[in-house]
Amino acid sequence: MQRRQGRVNAGLLLLLYQISQIGLQNIPPVTLGVLALNIFLFLSPVRPLAEVCVSVHEAFYKRDWQRLLLSPVHHADDWHLYYNMVSLLWKGIMLEKKLKSRWFAYIIAVFSVLIGVVYMVLEFLLVKILDDPSYGMSCGVGFSGVLFALKVLNNHYNPGRVSTVLGLRVASKYACWVELVAIHLIAPGTSFAGHLAGILVGLMYTMGPLKKIMKACAGGISFFSDPGRPRDYYSDYYGYYPDYQYRTPRNYYDYTGGLTEEEQLERAVLNSLNERDFGGATSNSERRPYGFWFPPERSEEEMRRQRLRRFERR
Repeated sequence: MQRRQGRVNAGLLLLLYQISQIGLQNIPPVTLGVLALNIFLFLSPVRPLAEVCVSVHEAFYKRDWQRLLLSPVHHADDWHLYYNMVSLLWKGIMLEKKLKSRWFAYIIAVFSVLIGVVYMVLEFLLVKILDDPSYGMSCGVGFSGVLFALKVLNNHYNPGRVSTVLGLRVASKYACWVELVAIHLIAPGTSFAGHLAGILVGLMYTMGPLKKIMKACAGGISFFSDPGRPRDYYSDYYGYYPDYQYRTPRNYYDYTGGLTEEEQLERAVLNSLNERDFGGATSNSERRPYGFWFPPERSEEEMRRQRLRRFERR
């Protein structure tokens, strides 16, 4: 382990302050875990940056594939860490609640590796097209590629919003492209190919086959939950307030009175005939309700006992 020493990491301190302002209890578990991992590896990196960054020369030609795993979670300095992790806080809180923690963790893991692969493909194409071998030596490190992919997902699941990039109001679906160019102009040292790789992977998930492939690979594994499955309103609402008691929706039995579909239809017809026999109601308070109304001569409990006896005879 190589621990950073010798100066005060102002970016790290500011990041910890931001986390304390939000509150650990308000940060979803996977987002919090990724934050903790990046902070830990910043303080105690596994290897020097030159040995964890990903490039065509180091990862592909030298077959050092573990760089694909290490490069996203290592950062060049404390401000690099700060800006990436603050961005992760915002995107992670929104997306993890939307997609659920297990699927969000799956996305983070797949995106982290796949973005490194796409980054190397882009750099390799630049080497061939521009005939410039320096692109093959360009080494990328940091979580920003994953953040650009998450930005694409966030805009996909929350359409119609307007983002502000350098004071310019931009439709959210175009914000990632504007930000890609703006960051490259303001900070030329950043990896344009790495950020572009993140956008392309995000589009592969929202518009391409990546989501279907991931679901197929996760098929049959109960650990993962399908992000496309409809969610219950109460689970979404009370997920933001952990101190509230979760309220389950009413059971289907409460609506049907324990009747089968045939018995429900028969009961509705009888109610309609009973209302006709009474000659119609003169006011809302006297009107007999449609649906699963039980006449006074036969209580709900009697109907249930009759149904139980019918099952016993079978």
